[in-house]
Amino acid sequence: MTDTNGRWPRWTFFSEPFSRVEKETRQRILDDRALDWKVMVVLLVTAVSLTLQHYVFQARHLGPTLELAEKVGAGSLTAAVGNLCRSPQDWHLAGLIFWIAGTLFTYVVIPTLVIKLLFRQRLRDYGLKVRGMFRTGWVYLLMFAFMVPFIAAFSTTGSFQAMYPFYRVLDNEQLWPRFWIWEAFYLTQFFALEFFFRGFILHGTRHRFGFYAIFVMMVPYCMIHYGKPMPETFGAIGAGIILGFMSLKTRSIWLGAAIHVGVALSMDLLALWHRGMFP
Repeated sequence: MTDTNGRWPRWTFFSEPFSRVEKETRQRILDDRALDWKVMVVLLVTAVSLTLQHYVFQARHLGPTLELAEKVGAGSLTAAVGNLCRSPQDWHLAGLIFWIAGTLFTYVVIPTLVIKLLFRQRLRDYGLKVRGMFRTGWVYLLMFAFMVPFIAAFSTTGSFQAMYPFYRVLDNEQLWPRFWIWEAFYLTQFFALEFFFRGFILHGTRHRFGFYAIFVMMVPYCMIHYGKPMPETFGAIGAGIILGFMSLKTRSIWLGAAIHVGVALSMDLLALWHRGMFP
């Protein structure tokens, strides 16, 4: 079923964002034939942020970072971390929190500075819109309900239990405080993830690529899952496309972040349950 031009489905839910964004794209190209420096900046910042995330802000890099801080005169930072981390589990948790801090810096702080200082635009135009976001909440509920059986089935596999949760709870260790401290930090990074991919990249390139911006964003989003179990990485392709479409439709990332939190928490708790950590 197509519209009178034979291009888009008649279903308004799907056709509206596609036709709206394509109209904006065509008009933008007609109005501005100059080099699109904004797209180049967005993609360059994407590459730089992902490179920093991989080579600098990994949990294993906490030690070298503290050594560097001491060499440049910030020994008090090293001492403070050392006072807080008096056991291997404390260091394990600190490394993961260092990763989360790096995620917030590369996925939120850098893009925010670019949007506000360079582009001179509003953050709400990059997925932080709140008004009307619950009108399509039923879609996210359906997505979560669809994913739960697959998460439950996948949680029985050895690769899943070896990966999750990222904070490795010892067999004789209580979940409080370290595990729940970790979860609090871990779940905040899903806002950063959604803002970076479904906000900054998607809305920063849709004026040029139209709905194809979804697929531009989906490629690096899939690639950050390399190293995780293959079914999850393939799942990221579909999730990236669907969440990208919903962000394009609603211009909001908030419910996308919420479903990410729900999925991640379910995965961690199921992994612990299979290990006998719950009665």
